[in-house]
Amino acid sequence: MPYPTVACGCEKRVVFPGRFQPVHKGHAHALGWLSGRFDEIIVVVGSAQKSHSVDNPFTAGERILMLREALREGGVDLSKFIFVPVPDIEYNSLWVRYVETLVPPFMYAASRNPLVKTLFEESGYKVVEPPVINRREYSGRFIRSLMLKGDESWRELVPSSVARIIDEVGGVARLRTVSGTDEEVS
Repeated sequence: MPYPTVACGCEKRVVFPGRFQPVHKGHAHALGWLSGRFDEIIVVVGSAQKSHSVDNPFTAGERILMLREALREGGVDLSKFIFVPVPDIEYNSLWVRYVETLVPPFMYAASRNPLVKTLFEESGYKVVEPPVINRREYSGRFIRSLMLKGDESWRELVPSSVARIIDEVGGVARLRTVSGTDEEVS
């Protein structure tokens, strides 16, 4: 049974976890969809402690800025959103309880990720699945691979405000640097 068991005003509050590495148009679409169905959306910025790596090149703060600017660009009401950076724990069966201690009470979770859905469902939450659009291209992994190849088409897959932030923080150069090696090539 999800917490709390008393009235909390959380009947129309949903939690939406993700790494957002980087924020792309699929994320923006899902968040817009959620904002039309819930009074408040708690955006869990997962793996908050990770940055400066190939899988997680951006800091939690940079990702929160990307999320806010993407929503603003899309004309979505920012007052409906709560952004919470959540570091990883290596204990999946306790992860939902851990999230509960870091965010306001909620009644719903939103995800398309099979593991995340299972964890919330096993903890008694109702899970909603935002509609998916062009999942092959609206993928952080795919976008990062384009950046690594020097393919500028990644810019078409993220909101323009996100591309601007990535440029401002030197995100592509950072990603290329951390993907390198110090080993000698023979």
